[in-house]
Amino acid sequence: MPPFPDAASPFEAAPQMAAAPAAQPAPGDNPVIRPVPRITIQAFCETPEVGVALQRSAQDRRLAKAHLTVHMGGIGAAVSHYSDTPTPGLIIVESRLAGVQMLASLDSLAEVCDAGTRIVVIGHSNDITLYRELIRKGVNDYLVAPFNPVQVVESISNLYADPEAPPLGRSIAFVGARGGAGSSTIAHNAGWCISEYMNEDVTVVDLDLPFGTGGLDFNQDPAQGVADALYAPERLDDVLLERLLVRCTEHLSLFAAPATLDRDYMIDEETFELVLDVVRHSVPCVVLDLPHMWTPWTRKLLLESDEIVVTATPDLASLRNTKNLLDTLKAARPNDAEPHLVLNQVGVSKRPEIPVHDFAEALGCDPALVLPFDAALYGEAANNGQMIEEVDARSKTAQGMRHLASVVSGRQMAASAKGAPSILSRLLGRKG
Repeated sequence: MPPFPDAASPFEAAPQMAAAPAAQPAPGDNPVIRPVPRITIQAFCETPEVGVALQRSAQDRRLAKAHLTVHMGGIGAAVSHYSDTPTPGLIIVESRLAGVQMLASLDSLAEVCDAGTRIVVIGHSNDITLYRELIRKGVNDYLVAPFNPVQVVESISNLYADPEAPPLGRSIAFVGARGGAGSSTIAHNAGWCISEYMNEDVTVVDLDLPFGTGGLDFNQDPAQGVADALYAPERLDDVLLERLLVRCTEHLSLFAAPATLDRDYMIDEETFELVLDVVRHSVPCVVLDLPHMWTPWTRKLLLESDEIVVTATPDLASLRNTKNLLDTLKAARPNDAEPHLVLNQVGVSKRPEIPVHDFAEALGCDPALVLPFDAALYGEAANNGQMIEEVDARSKTAQGMRHLASVVSGRQMAASAKGAPSILSRLLGRKG
């Protein structure tokens, strides 16, 4: 089979290709994947299993702007369809053929494709020689079935990613199931632990614009902050961002809320997206401290975050709100890791509480962390503008914050920062 002509080949090579097919992600993996631009994708499958997997990929949040349709029939159906129809930006075809037979069938597809169309092939043969031949002929990527739907999303994203663009930072959204649950405190402390114990640059974005406590918790009083960027998003670049951020430690910066009531803060969701996109391209980890409210922009930021932490207290209102949140997030993010639940303020004297075991059973999930109520510790940290770790690094609460930081970042703490396993097991709330 002759190679596709270099000048006229409709199968344009991707900007950067791997030397071999990517390993399939393990269950629960949640890589940071860039959103796919507004493109049309058409897939032609031979097996129902691949069709279902592609349908699941189409529901992914990172394909929200793209339009993916799935047809049956494989390469033959694609050739017949495009013989008198313009081809879209991307075609995905499945073939159970191997070797020369697959290459020959793709030859017929090349004849009906418009210049500029990109091709992803799904095969059933894990053959490195076939992979290299496909790439040499101009196919953009080759996936081996069965595969995780996220692998398809990642493959498509890589085709359209700018190789010169900086990596996209992981976004971790913290939200309270009810007001006063302590979500902001946990967000700030978890972000601080990621920066201190993992030596990773972190930006904490305080998005509770009228009432944010980021400046107080980090003992900062910035003259400018996130509101200045939100009111002029077109001006925000790396230089202006550096001026608006407050450097709290060597690895942690704060994008502070104004925490004043002189404005109404009526800002649309696209503006938040533009601003946070600049932030995510500037730092490996972005902690989003979201207010307890349900608006288009808070919903959008939650759904598009790489990790979500829901903080609740052991009472009926928190249980109801947490269940609603978890059900909504799971349904809208089928290919993402489930939100992490933190049960906070457990053990308040003389306050009736829902036991941890009952709370978890009603939700159908175990808390990632259970934090005991410690009024003196939290009060001292808040009044002094310090993190829990700085007040009492040996406390159960500090150990819990370090554990949560490790969970949401997907990275391990240094051995010296780990608490005793028996203490962590109690913090995890595995006993009701």
